[in-house]
Amino acid sequence: MKVNFDIECTPEEARAFFGLPDVQPLQERMMKEIEDKMLENLKSMDPETIVQTWLPATIQGWGEMQKMFWQQMGMPCATAPKSSSSAKKVSTPKKTAEKK
Repeated sequence: MKVNFDIECTPEEARAFFGLPDVQPLQERMMKEIEDKMLENLKSMDPETIVQTWLPATIQGWGEMQKMFWQQMGMPCATAPKSSSSAKKVSTPKKTAEKK
């Protein structure tokens, strides 16, 4: 034997019938708080702030990051000013080669 019941009611009526609490005021307050937080966080989403947050404080710009990359690869940086110690290292083998 099959018995089917079709009950037409709103969600509010069903909650009241089963004795569930009305959470609509709580939901409205929570949604307002979430909206406020999202709007506040959107202000900090401009590209400059994101890059400053993601990059370490030691990197002052993209040029310095490129310089660090080339140093890690063991290659001299083309844009970096030559220091006296690196000039001596490069010129020393040339001088010995010229003497031979």
